[in-house]
Amino acid sequence: MHIRAVHPDELPILQDIERAAGRCFRDIGMPEIADDEPLPVGELARYQKAGLAWVAADDADAPVAYLIAGHVDGNLHVEQVSVHPDSARRGIGRSLLDNLAAHGTRDGIPALTLTTFTEVPWNAPYYARCGFLSVDEGMLAPGLREIRERERAHGLDRWPRVCMRRAL
Repeated sequence: MHIRAVHPDELPILQDIERAAGRCFRDIGMPEIADDEPLPVGELARYQKAGLAWVAADDADAPVAYLIAGHVDGNLHVEQVSVHPDSARRGIGRSLLDNLAAHGTRDGIPALTLTTFTEVPWNAPYYARCGFLSVDEGMLAPGLREIRERERAHGLDRWPRVCMRRAL
């Protein structure tokens, strides 16, 4: 595996990876998450053009996982990280997060942030193993507070969620 920037013609592949990765949520009683559509290609293109979209590619240079990020409250915020189930449990997600951390460190960014489900094994418990710590809701900066409000409006708080931060 190697990590590289997403090519514009690969954006539909990112959607396929996210759909495949999302199917795991059906197995744990979260079919609404499994059925949630990935970001539209135009939205993914925005991250790609901003230089904030990476893939983990196999030996044939085909993407098997991806990460997109944005700038929120002066930090890099993980908008989405998805690994195709056929490539899961190989450290690929962690490698993508470490790549983002290296990118942030080069740019003088103080931290990575994300929001995630607390009780899904490959969400908050996984991110904790990757160096992220939970952030108390009362301590959220304005941008993260706004993200959490959008998530609530979208119905994601049907399941417990948390903001997490990894210092760089």
